[in-house]
Amino acid sequence: MSKLNEMSDEFLTIAISSRALFDLGESNHIFEQEGLESYRRFQIDRERETLLPGEAFGFVEKLLNLNRLLGRRRVEVVLLSRNSADTGLRIFNSIKAHGLDITRAAFSGGSSPYRYARAFGCSLFLSSHLQDVSEALENGLASALLVGGGALRIDNEDLRIAFDGDAVLFSDEAEKVFAERGLEAFVSQEEKSADEPLAGGPFRHFLEGLEKLQREFSDVRCPIRTALVTARSAPAHERVIKTLRDWNVRLDESLFLGGRDKTEFLRAFGADVFFDDQAINCERASAHVAAGHVPHGVKNK
Repeated sequence: MSKLNEMSDEFLTIAISSRALFDLGESNHIFEQEGLESYRRFQIDRERETLLPGEAFGFVEKLLNLNRLLGRRRVEVVLLSRNSADTGLRIFNSIKAHGLDITRAAFSGGSSPYRYARAFGCSLFLSSHLQDVSEALENGLASALLVGGGALRIDNEDLRIAFDGDAVLFSDEAEKVFAERGLEAFVSQEEKSADEPLAGGPFRHFLEGLEKLQREFSDVRCPIRTALVTARSAPAHERVIKTLRDWNVRLDESLFLGGRDKTEFLRAFGADVFFDDQAINCERASAHVAAGHVPHGVKNK
């Protein structure tokens, strides 16, 4: 039984797939090449062999550590897996071996498990399965496809999360103008609409949940740091700033890069995870950070 106090009425719940949490590359290869029964036997035979960390392991470990720093449970991680309970026993054994405080899970036996994220009250779903991520986004749940874990950053206990803006924190309404009419029209439209808040994107509510968690560290140094890392530059920055002000949401850092490659800036920020709607940005960053591709918006049509 955890020594942490009882869970608050409001807490941040994250759903994670087994392939995002652990390295299941060998197991998945057997499933694809030899079928379900060989995969089942492979997992059962290795139930006591601890799985190695996957792309999101470091992020999850730091999230759960926030409970320890607060002295009460304010973050929960739920496992959502396409495994059956039979083949999923190795995953639970690995969770215990790594000392992760994860007690809730849904094993969907081959079907998409994303539908249980809402039932668990999750505000984010991370997976290595594109279909599950796409279906979650289509149903209004923040979700990302993990494409790399970088160095699996665990060098300090601070949790650093970076977000792209358009089609991630914000809607893709501005990106549609850029895609249909070009950069000049985009800049002109954003200047004219500087006082009109952008609509929220799929990650708005997750960011709001993070900020509520940050406020609980108000009397001590906060171990959570957030950043906006966007291709926008002046004068298109003003609408973004005023949108966040309208939402009453604060980001610790905001980087307006004017189209520069984001990778070195993410390294300088020390991001543990980065969410972006463009796969190319995630691929470039994935050697250094756990990158989550958000297949949402006009650039993913």
